[in-house]
Amino acid sequence: MISNELLEILCCPESKADLVLEDNFLVSTDKATRRKYKIVDDIPIMLIEESEQLDIETWKSIMKKHGKETE
Repeated sequence: MISNELLEILCCPESKADLVLEDNFLVSTDKATRRKYKIVDDIPIMLIEESEQLDIETWKSIMKKHGKETE
C-alpha cells in the first residue's frame, strides 16, 4: 500500500499533476493526459511508456470518487 506521505510527494511524470490512489493504480488528476500508473509489489511504476491513458468518462468517474475537479 502506498503511504499518504509518498502519495503527497509523487506527481505525474508527464504533466506534473497530483495523483490519486485508485485500487492498485495511481491516476493523474490532469484532464489532458489522464495517465494511470500501475503499482507492483507496493512500488509505483512511474514510466510514461508503461502507463495507460484512461478514456475521459473513466477518468471523470475516478476524479469524482476522489472529490477532484473534472473541468
